[in-house]
Amino acid sequence: MAETPSGSERRPTYRTTTGGTTVVELYGEIDILAAPSVTACLDDLTARGRPDVVVDLRAVSFIDCAGLAPLCRARNRVARRHGRLRLVSDSDRLLRVVTGAGLRDFFEIQDRLPEAPAGEPGTALYAMAS
Repeated sequence: MAETPSGSERRPTYRTTTGGTTVVELYGEIDILAAPSVTACLDDLTARGRPDVVVDLRAVSFIDCAGLAPLCRARNRVARRHGRLRLVSDSDRLLRVVTGAGLRDFFEIQDRLPEAPAGEPGTALYAMAS
């Protein structure tokens, strides 16, 4: 039997660049157990006007429809606030799940993090409580 990731592995972390882009890093399995903490994190980060959020999914080993739900919710919240949401993944598996769910054109998906302007360090990395 496979071990279930610990709570600390399930918590999203984020950092905000000086340009205002927030990079959220998700890890492990994004499923029904992880969805509440992902939703809480993304709700907090998309609550203000014109959010610019990048969700880094490169360390995600599994995502299902329950894991896609918080991403869809965040995308809708960002669109209502005239912001931008980007997903970062180089995983063919994740792209197949997104495409199979009919969401390929719903998300802006990139294979690497956007380049920060020269001299633009990020702020500290924060872990969201579950």
